[in-house]
Amino acid sequence: MAFVNSYKPPTAPTLADSELYGPTPYDINFSWPLHEETLKTDRLKLVPFVPSVHAETYWANVKDHPELFRFFPRFNSTLAEFLTWVEIMIRRNPSLLLLAMIDTTRLDAEHPDWGGSLAGILLFCNTVAQNLTTEVGYIVVFPEAQHTHVAKEMVALCLRYLLNLPGASPPGIGFRRVQWCAHPGNAPSIGLAERMWFKREGTLRYLWVLPDVLSHMGDKGREGDVYSGRGGRHTAVLSVCWDDWEGGVNEKVEAFLKR
Repeated sequence: MAFVNSYKPPTAPTLADSELYGPTPYDINFSWPLHEETLKTDRLKLVPFVPSVHAETYWANVKDHPELFRFFPRFNSTLAEFLTWVEIMIRRNPSLLLLAMIDTTRLDAEHPDWGGSLAGILLFCNTVAQNLTTEVGYIVVFPEAQHTHVAKEMVALCLRYLLNLPGASPPGIGFRRVQWCAHPGNAPSIGLAERMWFKREGTLRYLWVLPDVLSHMGDKGREGDVYSGRGGRHTAVLSVCWDDWEGGVNEKVEAFLKR
């Protein structure tokens, strides 16, 4: 039996400096409609993260706080690295969407047009369109916005947008499953998800090979494999599914948002 294997590893993509902030006007390139009215309350709104608008403020808030990423499976060490990741890995993939959290209770004098201050970011990721599933991930809440209304309202708005049917009021995109993944040691993240009606499903072992800078946050990796010496990270998995939503979580979310 004759066969060949012509696979060649792809060349890592690079960006020119002129491409780091994406196209103008900025194209979010997302496969589903963005219902802005579904993604806001009187105190918080979730809007597309536009690098030319939000990136400098984002970086100013995180660059001196590496502890924000200690439970993450990746780490961007420079603004350029972060922008490259956003453009190549997120914006160019129509199943992903990066959103900015705007806290409308705190104005930003330097950006009055925002109607509030940037409080963090989040990512719709690991989306499988044919299965109507997605994950709310890469959640970064700035230190001054932690232990406020921001995180809980962000989760509630995401659930409403992702699980409401398109014909509902306010409209959603009608997914069947919304997933939440966290480092098993990240008790605040798991606790937040559980308080917002996510159900713990279990732990996926060795889901991530960690970069060197975060390797100490995982378990010992396997010696002799291609990533020998780099730690592995387990992942706690939680979810809210459509039957949970229609079984009462939707009413709890709406009551929470109307408080």
